[in-house]
Amino acid sequence: MTEVAVVILNYNGRNFLLQFLPIVITCSPGAKIVVADNGSTDDSLEILEKNFSGSVDVIKIEKNLGFCGGYNYALKTIDAEFFVLLNSDIEVTPGWIGPILQVLKSDATIAAAQPKILAYHQKDHFEYAGAAGGFIDALGYPFCRGRLFNALEKDSGQYNDTRPVFWATGACLFIRSISFFECGGLDEKFFAHMEEIDLCWQLNRRGQKVYYVGESVVYHVGGGTLSKSNPRKTYLNFKNGLSLLLKNLPGSQLIWKLPLRLFLDWVAALKFLVQGSPTDCGAVVRAHLNFIGGLTGDLEKRRTLAQQGVAYPITMQYKGFLTIDFFLLGKRTFDKLEF
Repeated sequence: MTEVAVVILNYNGRNFLLQFLPIVITCSPGAKIVVADNGSTDDSLEILEKNFSGSVDVIKIEKNLGFCGGYNYALKTIDAEFFVLLNSDIEVTPGWIGPILQVLKSDATIAAAQPKILAYHQKDHFEYAGAAGGFIDALGYPFCRGRLFNALEKDSGQYNDTRPVFWATGACLFIRSISFFECGGLDEKFFAHMEEIDLCWQLNRRGQKVYYVGESVVYHVGGGTLSKSNPRKTYLNFKNGLSLLLKNLPGSQLIWKLPLRLFLDWVAALKFLVQGSPTDCGAVVRAHLNFIGGLTGDLEKRRTLAQQGVAYPITMQYKGFLTIDFFLLGKRTFDKLEF
């Protein structure tokens, strides 16, 4: 069995492969490097064959299965103790694997971890997707140390620590293979976006830990497949955010938090409309319709978790309401929040 497998899911990312894959190979001695091609229609496979034959293993997926389906497909074929799910648009740095591997080995209850995620195009600032480790608030809104909503902090060493967090980013996710499969992998209904939060929530419910390791640093371009302004991303985030709550919240909380989230989603939809983004407004509406249409599946998954005896206690959850703290009270950085 390989100790560490770095697995890059590629979809039409030929330029990212040419730019960043050589750095991954150079900076990851001893690790197996795997590129799982998720049904690309560009010349990614030809580039892998021509430029990286012998340096990386290639898994060919016949069609785009999404982030969740693609990784589930690929990881089933890889025999490794630790998986690293790495976005193709990430620049790793020398020694990026060692510190995280050391943390994972130090405690068998630590199931997953992430490095510090900085912005590739503004390297002294945190990047949106993960920053310095993820949390959720009382209503299930995700945020990060170093990033509240779209407000990104400058990296001045304030998060050069190692500590538990609620969720680790799927852009660069280290996870024990046994923990990944015990949770059933990534929920393919999510397709992409917020699936790692769902996975980490399950880890938390099982009494396992998720960590952030600030000694390891990577740089993320972001928006390599879907830009932040893409209505498809808006749709997925709103739909998956609701499924996240329905699957995981205890009934006593779900009964009032889900209706409140639905209401706040409609507020967001109206805001999109007023700001001249009718496509994003429509994406929220479609997200709600799809969520309602998929209630049966989410409820079945909720029952399955209950039957497995997976407990509800949530660690690392912010008990406040981020929307109020951020938009009304002006708390724009993580250190202003009172845990």
